[in-house]
Amino acid sequence: MMHTVEIPLWLFVLIVLFAAVTFASHFLFPSVRWFFRRRLERAVARLNKRLQRPIQPFKLAGRHDMIQRLIYDPQVSKAVQEHAQQEGVPDAVASELARRYAREIAPSFSTVAYFSIAIRFARMLSNAFYNVQLGYEDKAALDNIDPDATVVYVMNHRSNMDYVLVTYLAADHSALSYAVGEWARVWPLSRLIRAMGAYFIRRKSGSDLYRQVLASYVRHATEAGVTQAMFPEGGLSLTGKLGRPKLGLLKYIVDGVEPQGRDVVFVPVALNYDRVLEDTVLTAAAKDSERRFRARIGVITRWTLKQIWRRLAGRYKRFGVASVRYATPISLKEFRVSHERDLTTDLARELMRRIGGAIPFVPVPAACRLLQEEGEIPEDELKARLLAMGGEAVAQNGGEAIDDALNQLIERRILQRAHGVLRPSGERTELLAYYAAASESILRSGGDASAESISATAGS
Repeated sequence: MMHTVEIPLWLFVLIVLFAAVTFASHFLFPSVRWFFRRRLERAVARLNKRLQRPIQPFKLAGRHDMIQRLIYDPQVSKAVQEHAQQEGVPDAVASELARRYAREIAPSFSTVAYFSIAIRFARMLSNAFYNVQLGYEDKAALDNIDPDATVVYVMNHRSNMDYVLVTYLAADHSALSYAVGEWARVWPLSRLIRAMGAYFIRRKSGSDLYRQVLASYVRHATEAGVTQAMFPEGGLSLTGKLGRPKLGLLKYIVDGVEPQGRDVVFVPVALNYDRVLEDTVLTAAAKDSERRFRARIGVITRWTLKQIWRRLAGRYKRFGVASVRYATPISLKEFRVSHERDLTTDLARELMRRIGGAIPFVPVPAACRLLQEEGEIPEDELKARLLAMGGEAVAQNGGEAIDDALNQLIERRILQRAHGVLRPSGERTELLAYYAAASESILRSGGDASAESISATAGS
């Protein structure tokens, strides 16, 4: 028992390492995890006091627990059996595929990543690029939403800045859970997006098993009251117009709600920009009739460095106005009463109608629309007409936003100025048409004329 045993140094180090790991996992890590878990719970409790809609426990659940909940969902289990029969594979193989789908979808929400990093970054980026404006059709209706209801923000999709802008503006309401496409499934972006509570979806998956796993996640999140945000168009607008809604996620939400259970309130949100950062990429994709965006990393890097250099040189200009407007919300319980027959389709149409009716005034799209229709307009007359259309949205800065917008259009060779008259330059007709299409509903309704509009520059 007391004999000396000689062993190689590498083996001794290995034994000590395994012993340390075993000790830590059995004695140290559980208490450390408990300590940090308690600190996290206290931090979330403090955070929930200042949020209009507290963070739900489902959102804070561990990712492993969430994955287990999805794969043992009765509907997913049934889909696993059907997939195994259809494909002629063992149930274990189909079950492992369902687990892979669940790992792909399930987020890993971090309050630190969301409230300490994401929101600060979103605020900084939004105010660096734009003069941000916020408006409401009926603020009282938004303030009076049932506190126990699940809120779903439904937005038109103009730019990837939409995620940033709405995350920033909703910071005092709750933490949003987005559905994000496959474009973001690259490391390390995917880790950050998951930590922010977003979940990944395959927009063109033909697998019934995948759809059942996704439906299970959406159903559990909705039942738990998780605040969500979605883009019913399913992708960026290539033409500037509102696209037709895709019913997938909306149907999962509607089908997963019990008529006597928690209500779901949909909040239509309309966004509009003086300049969409990806406008040339989107119009090029529209011209080629394909959704393939050729924004190479080198192009993006050069563009970013160019903006940084302009800021350092004191020649940086923001890209004009970015405006967000909340339309009147829709209670699913109330809407269901008169639309039971084709509920999802009718709801999608009504949401898109309200988004279209709430598109906020911004000067660039409105100017492009007027000049596209009339050919040429004296500059003073155009400014006066835009000022009248914009109402409170532009009255605060005495029309400075309009001057900046027209100068931007001239600098980008979309318009030209000659002898006090503005007209299309004829050089970048695709951009003229793109921005003109974004203001179609504004001109049709006579401008941003809601009596209850509260349009104000967002705080920086």
